[in-house]
Amino acid sequence: MQSVQPAVSCTTAQGYSLSEVPKTTKSEFPQSTFEPETREQNNSCDESVPVYSVLPNGEKTFVIMAGSFAALISPLSSSIYLPALDSLARDMDVSVSLINLTITTYLIFQGLAPSFIGSFSDSYGRRPAYIIAFTIYLVANIGLALQNNYTALMILRCVQSSGSSGTIALGSAVVADLSTRAERGKYIGYAGIGIALGPTLGPVIGGLLDHFLGWRSIFWFLVILSGVCFTVVLFAIPETCRAVVGNGSVPLSPWNRPLWTLFARTSRFDGTQETADYTTIQKLKRRPNPISALLIATQKEMGLVLLYGSVLYAGYMAVISTLSTELASRFGFNSIQVGLCFLPMGVGSISSRWIVGRALDWNSRREASLQGMIIQKNRQQEIENFNIERARLAITFPLLYSASLCILAYGWVMQYRTSLAGPLVMLFFTGLTTTSAFNTLSTLVVDINYQSAATATAANNLFRCLMGAGASAVASPLIKAIGIGWTSTFIAGLWVLGSPALWIVYYRGYSWRQELANRDQRQSEPSV
Repeated sequence: MQSVQPAVSCTTAQGYSLSEVPKTTKSEFPQSTFEPETREQNNSCDESVPVYSVLPNGEKTFVIMAGSFAALISPLSSSIYLPALDSLARDMDVSVSLINLTITTYLIFQGLAPSFIGSFSDSYGRRPAYIIAFTIYLVANIGLALQNNYTALMILRCVQSSGSSGTIALGSAVVADLSTRAERGKYIGYAGIGIALGPTLGPVIGGLLDHFLGWRSIFWFLVILSGVCFTVVLFAIPETCRAVVGNGSVPLSPWNRPLWTLFARTSRFDGTQETADYTTIQKLKRRPNPISALLIATQKEMGLVLLYGSVLYAGYMAVISTLSTELASRFGFNSIQVGLCFLPMGVGSISSRWIVGRALDWNSRREASLQGMIIQKNRQQEIENFNIERARLAITFPLLYSASLCILAYGWVMQYRTSLAGPLVMLFFTGLTTTSAFNTLSTLVVDINYQSAATATAANNLFRCLMGAGASAVASPLIKAIGIGWTSTFIAGLWVLGSPALWIVYYRGYSWRQELANRDQRQSEPSV
């Protein structure tokens, strides 16, 4: 009887590789005879497939952490402003309601602007996009520190938001550039530190600056902080966009290199045709443009993920935007005390980065084993034959249901005016679970749209910020009408009742993605 060899395939696309062992084949052979042959063939693939990134792990971590530091300025700019609302209203002789409109417009532009900068970076690189974003942001902050009327405040806040918000999309794109899906959970944790710190540190810093130095000092502080961050980007951060440098081995034009290379005799950026691997250059299926972010949402799978993610974010923003008022009215706190009460939520958010990152990487390896896949170290895993939706969403569901319970408990302990410990403890767990759920959904968005990670993140940011702006506008009136306990019950109910959208993706997302890939392949084939 002729023996049948186990089927093993090693495919590559833009530096991706995957060894696949069909389950039906594996079951026909004893484990002792199956595994050695598989390992031998799998190892033979390793040498022929280029590494996903030439950067060592330490440098990857540094670059991603620097991107996280850059992404900090967007949420920080939004929250640092909150303690100064009364001071701004007095100095400009307008109502607090009009000053609150600058928060809403900030969130709207925070959602819109990344669509432009994200599409630009997917085509022309991350460093040019960072340079544009920081230049706009610095100019806006200097103007805000010097302006004296409400109209200028409104306009410059929109400009400030446009400059800062692009850094969030760029940070997620850098993670996609440098890390494979099997290790992305760990690195997405590093990338999210800045986003988690912003809403936490902002009110504390803003309250202290406004109390001792006045509201103008807030914007001068942001000028200094962003100037330091911009300097780090210019001097130390390499270009990572895979459409420009591939796996990092393709040499760049001198103008797009980190400034430290000007003082170095040799560096990897001085590559030649012999050392550069041009096969790792990622060819975009279509040229990105600002409309690409909206087109992504028209896909069935992405539409459901983006919709639910925006609802989750809206509930989170309803808590953040009303926390200052609730603490001041129920406990009589001043701006500094209110700012300090944001810290537990921030600590929970930061803690989530490492917890969920490890969970995502572990479950990715587990699902790969269950689906007959072998993950190769520092080689990207192609997902055409891998159900990445199951790997990510299996972690999401426990988190979002836990988040629903936490926000429900937070609302009722505030409603019944328990001791301060009650709300603070629930804020910690709300930050931990909600931010962890955000992370899993954001990772899935990047996984599915790896060829245009910045554009996909911009789409994610667009829907979340627009929904968050609406939630911030209605949260306070809703609390006045029905109380914070029933408001939190309403939010938790939305999260639970909306979760079937993600269950549909869990069961149908893989087949939808295959249908879309087959359709794109048919459209790209030349007609005979």
